[in-house]
Amino acid sequence: MATLLQINSSLFSDHGNSSALANDFVAQWQRSHPHGEVIIRDLGANPVPHLSQAHVGAFFTAAADRNDAQRAIIAESDALIEEVRSADIIVLAVPMYNFGPPSQLKSWFDQLARAGVTFRYTENGPVGLLDDKPVIIFAARGGLYAGTENDHQAPFLKQFLGFIGLTDITFVYAEGVNMGEDAKASALDRAKVRSAELVNALKNAA
Repeated sequence: MATLLQINSSLFSDHGNSSALANDFVAQWQRSHPHGEVIIRDLGANPVPHLSQAHVGAFFTAAADRNDAQRAIIAESDALIEEVRSADIIVLAVPMYNFGPPSQLKSWFDQLARAGVTFRYTENGPVGLLDDKPVIIFAARGGLYAGTENDHQAPFLKQFLGFIGLTDITFVYAEGVNMGEDAKASALDRAKVRSAELVNALKNAA
């Protein structure tokens, strides 16, 4: 049975444009995978803690030496990592806020980045420790940024995910959603067409 992990990072939860696109894709995926399991984590409604000194201390303390508070921090991080590790496909709904990803998505990333767990350093540089799998990113932007020097978001997302071993990444853009109702409708419609294409491709590849 295939498992899909959906991460929504909009402050507006299901009402965000990126979330709506991700939800549409997942609904199509469920129709083609009736026995599949979907796990949804809404970082807008239920944010994970921002990285703190306590988190860093817990991450770098040997398991046998951790106190109760540190063990609780590790347990939460381990649970988030296991969701990613167990998924067969990951869907990220990512709006652009002030030229970058939402801080709540960055907090989720910070919980995943664990030396010796999701990556390790070697003499040839860092190596991701997670098994690769398809990651589909629904990126909603108010303006037009894709493929320009002003897109600081997509390169960061690719770099971080690759750092932990996830390199099979596909972006679905909905750009110009704040440039008028016609532009928004057109951008969302194009993204939905692309979603249908990806669902069919994944079904044929299964």
